[in-house]
Formats: sequence, C-alpha cells, structure tokens
Amino acid sequence: MIQEITTEHLDDLEKLENRSFATDRLSRRNFRYLLTKANAITLADIVNSTMRGYSIILFNTGTSLARLYSLAVDPDHRNQGIGKHLLLASEQAAQDNDCVSMRLEVRKDNYDAIQFYKKNEFKPMGIIADYYEDHMDAVRFEKLLAPHLGLEMVNVPYYRQTLDFTCGPSVLMMAMKALEPETEINRQMELRIWRESTTIFMTSGYGGCGPYGLALSAYRRGFDVEVYVNESSAFFIDSVRSSEKKEVIRLVQEDFLEELRQLPIELKYKTLSVSEIQEKFDTGHIPIVLISSYRIYHEKFPHWIVVTGYDEKYIYVHDPFVDVEVYKSETDCINMPILKKDFERMAKYGKSGQKSVIIVKKKKPETFS
Repeated sequence: MIQEITTEHLDDLEKLENRSFATDRLSRRNFRYLLTKANAITLADIVNSTMRGYSIILFNTGTSLARLYSLAVDPDHRNQGIGKHLLLASEQAAQDNDCVSMRLEVRKDNYDAIQFYKKNEFKPMGIIADYYEDHMDAVRFEKLLAPHLGLEMVNVPYYRQTLDFTCGPSVLMMAMKALEPETEINRQMELRIWRESTTIFMTSGYGGCGPYGLALSAYRRGFDVEVYVNESSAFFIDSVRSSEKKEVIRLVQEDFLEELRQLPIELKYKTLSVSEIQEKFDTGHIPIVLISSYRIYHEKFPHWIVVTGYDEKYIYVHDPFVDVEVYKSETDCINMPILKKDFERMAKYGKSGQKSVIIVKKKKPETFS
C-alpha cells in the first residue's frame, strides 16, 4: 500500500536507500530534513511492514512546479510494477498541490530508468553536466500534468548566477542570448554587467542592479530596450538605513538616468500588466521583471527573473538563483510556472511597491538614405 510517511520510517528509508544506490545516497540526515523541514512529500510502498519502495516529491514555493527528487525500489521487489505505482501516486500528489508539471533528473548511463520515464510520458529537456558524485551527467526530464493548456514558449538559454547579487546581469544575458544566439555569455560578462549597473549599496553587502543600469548595459551591447517603472524615485533606496548610503544610491541612479535620456531608450512611467507583458513577448521581445523574492524564498530582497512563456493560467520564467540549501537544482529554476495572479503580486519590491519591467529587443538594422 502506498502511503505518506514520517520520521517513524527513517530506519526503513535508510536501509532501502543503501540497498538501492551505490553512489549519491541520501543520508539519514537528508531524509530527516526532507521529512520535517522541506516543502516535500515522501511516499512509500509498504506491505506487511516491509518498505518495498519510496518516492520524494519536492515542491517549489511560489510556483506550480513539482520535482521527483528521488524514487527507489528495493532490488528484491523490482519488476513488479511498484515503481509505476509510486510514480503515478507522485504525479497525483503533485496535482493535488496544484502543480502543472513534474521534473526529475536521471543518470545519463541509467538506461533502464531513462526508458522507464520515457514510457511514462516524461520528455527529455536537457543535460546537466557533471551532476553526480562521480561526475556523470544527468538527463533532465519533464512531464506536463495539464497538457490541455495552450503553451506559448520561446527558447531562452539558462544561465545560473554565480554570486548572490548578480541576478540582474544573469537574466539580461539570458535575454540577449535568446534574441542573438551567437552572443557569448559567461561569468566575465556577468561581472562586467554587474559593475556597469550596480546601485553600489543594498540591504547588506554588495549592491544590486536597478532597471536603468541594466537597460544601459543592454543598449551598449546592441539591443533596443524599453524600460517601464511605476514611479520616479530611486530604486532600492529604502533597502538601506544610512542617509549617506541613500544619497549615494540616489546619485548613482540619477547618473544612469542622465545617460539614458540622451539615448534612444524608451522610459515609461507605467505599470505593465501580465497581458501587456504577454503582448510584448508575442512580438518577439524578451521581458525581464523585478520581483520580491519573499513569495519564493521567504526573504525580502529584490530579484530579477526572465519571462520564457505563458499559457492560459501561468507565466513561465527562468530564475537564475539555485537555492541548493533546500535541495534545489537548475531543474527547479528553468521555465518555472507561476500562476498569473501570484505573478502580479510578486512583481513588485519594497514597502512602496516599486515595479519595473525591462523589454529587451533585437536592435533595428540601420538604414541609409
């Protein structure tokens, strides 16, 4: 019988894990965290007090994405349909938690597992290099749990930010790469754009990137840009207490604005709705959006994401931040589905609700008369 389990089954989980995997085993400590603190559900097939298999489903807070973190069947009970039943129960648990898709990773050399997931309608969606302890690559799979939704997507290459404060440069690089595939994106560019567009100070530590600096960075690299903000005050100024730091932030952004006004960059004091963002997307442009990270990470800091698609219910985004401390991988951060009503709520930052969307476009070819 498949049931949701608790820490009472730690011994059985640990025993099954050690019998099922030679490497990359979950430890007792891992299982305890997943059972008590993680945003997760652990299911097990138990018959006559014997655990024959388990599955762990992770949920991505603030999004409608589930990840099958691990699925194992005891070697003595394989080829009896237990894995299939656990998988179906896991999919149902994801749907019960309003998830629109489920993702997972499999070793590239695990032929049997790859065929198992393919037979159960999971589609390969990429390779993660050097994913396992022995440096084996992983194949990333996804299954849509609501295939009836009319999905409009664009291929936006994923780039994972390498520092806590470089989300802005990372999403801008993704947008540029989507529009001009020959654009080379790397850590050197990530840091260069951060230097160009940082506000110098932020809540604590290194400065974050505001919309004006990011727009200038995109323009300097040959892209047309539209900037939408809902107010004229300096961005992130309330994130610091010191009046001296506030003045520095204000001066930096005023300098950005002076340069921006001398260039053919459209700056509009207007809030873009989800439907207007979709319209921009439909014309071949890539929106990058400022959000509050609270609804995803439960921490109040400004964060940039890039829109990759939409359907009737969801906006899909790449999030450059991978929170490995809560067992996330890149699989959780690519094309994340967010309910449109939730997206409207998170697309603002700070007490004043500062909003910004940057529309990155291919630069129009020059004409000569």
